[in-house]
Amino acid sequence: MKRDETMQKEQKPFSWKDEIISWIKIIATAAVIAFVLNNFIIANSRVPSGSMEKTIMTGDRVIGSRLSYYFSDPQRDDVVIFHFPDDPTGKTYYVKRIIGLPGDTVDIRDGKVYLNNSETPLDEPYLPEPMEPEEEAHFTVPEDSYFMLGDNRNFSADARRWNHKYVKKNKIIAKVLFRYYPSIKKIQ
Repeated sequence: MKRDETMQKEQKPFSWKDEIISWIKIIATAAVIAFVLNNFIIANSRVPSGSMEKTIMTGDRVIGSRLSYYFSDPQRDDVVIFHFPDDPTGKTYYVKRIIGLPGDTVDIRDGKVYLNNSETPLDEPYLPEPMEPEEEAHFTVPEDSYFMLGDNRNFSADARRWNHKYVKKNKIIAKVLFRYYPSIKKIQ
């Protein structure tokens, strides 16, 4: 008897309605998974300028982890995706490197970055070329905020040039993990 019921289920006639409903379920499930991934787990961004060259080139696409800072704080040298602080709509995303942490003092003089009154400049092996000397600058990073600079300092519209110099922690979207277009490269 059970075998006859199984045979009848297997021989059920084709139905366009059932087929369409099946495809709708698959597409809806995929859309929900993509929504959850993109809004809670990963961030996808395109870098439109050369401000992070040679680490990330103009036009590269990067993936970041939204989960990175749920369990720990952002660290110096992390490359992050964040809401540009001078955009009141909050729709502009930037990708830069964290240089100053909450409470840090950042001094820029003679084309070098100095942290917390150190006489030794910050070691920055990721810079493609030395920073051209410009007017000396001093920044004190507020609590719950970060100071960001591009790796390509001579061509970067970064915190040195912004009206609002610091990025609040809650405006940091993700830690950049890797570039996936035009080729895969881990970001350090």
